[in-house]
Parts: sequence; structure tokens; C-alpha cells
Amino acid sequence: KYVAEGENGTGGDLTRPSPLLVVDNQLSLSILSLSDAKEVFKLVDENRIYLRKTLPWLDEVNSLDEQISYISHCISDYELYKGIMYSVLSDGDIIGTIGLNSIDYENRSCGVGYWVSGEFAGKGIATRCCSRLIDHCFNDLNLHRFVLEASVENIASCRVSDKLGLRLEGVIKDREWLYDRFLDANLYAVTKPEWDSSKSP
Repeated sequence: KYVAEGENGTGGDLTRPSPLLVVDNQLSLSILSLSDAKEVFKLVDENRIYLRKTLPWLDEVNSLDEQISYISHCISDYELYKGIMYSVLSDGDIIGTIGLNSIDYENRSCGVGYWVSGEFAGKGIATRCCSRLIDHCFNDLNLHRFVLEASVENIASCRVSDKLGLRLEGVIKDREWLYDRFLDANLYAVTKPEWDSSKSP
């Protein structure tokens, strides 16, 4: 259903990420749709000050129309096999988003980005969602490398990387412009053999 043959120059089959992933009894990931726009924008708006500490895109989503435009872009990326954006659902309610924002099928790698509302921060949600997404990338999408970049000031995401057992490969100088200054970023990654090894008893 989500497979296309020989696209993007890989010469093989490409598999789109699943539109729905169950994380555990509480959490699930569902592909972001236009029907989610109002709920997601309300959540962003309520968490704007909190999210602004670590995310650079808040000034680009100042209205429902801009939120709709962003979701439309995400849907287009999904259709073009470039990535996927999920809503993070806790007992059915949207509490954030997580996405594969740069799937490279040729080199079998991808990058992840996410945010969770302040109310649900510090509860291990990002770690659990990333773990499920890594499993999906390696076991279902035939990817080999999973990357997480986090600003050196984003202590929470650095901890997520550590808890997942991702390897710190280095620090990227001036990686991100955060409203009024450049920030360095830690580059974390894990390969499928490393992930499988960490899962084995």
C-alpha cells in the first residue's frame, strides 16, 4: 500500500512510513492531517513561550492559515517520499508532533524532529516516541542510520539522545539561528546494527 518501485534513483522499492504507529498503551503517532490544524495551532499558541526557548520556527506559525500551510507542506513531503510528520497522541489527544524530516533512501538514513507541550514535558514521552520511530525506520523502512540533532542548550533533547543510547558524533558550530543568536548543536546518531545490539539481551 505504501510502496513505490524504483523511485528517487535507488533502483529498489521505497516504503513510505506508516501513517499510524502505536507506541504503547498511552501513546500513538498519527500522520498529521489538515483536520488537525486547529488543534495543533491551539497547542502551539498555548506553548509559544515555552517552545520558543528551543525551537526556531515559532514566528512562522502565527495564524491558523500558516499552520494549514505548514501541514500541507508536510503532506506534500510524505507524498514525495521525503518525510512524514506525526501528531503525538496521548490517550487520543494531541500533545505535540514528531517527524522524520529528511529521509534519504539512497543512503538509507533519516533525521528526526519533535516537540511536546510543556504540560507533558519530562515524562519520557519524546524518548518513547523516538524509540518506536527508530524501530519502524530500521525494521520496516530498511533504513540504516537515524540522526538526532539537538542544540547544546536543549538539555532535554540531549538527555533523550543519551537515554536512547545514541552516539554523540560531534558538535556542529553555529548550526541554528534561534531568533537573536547562533547556537551550536550536538549531532547524535545510531545505526541499525548498533540499535539491534542494544536491544539484544
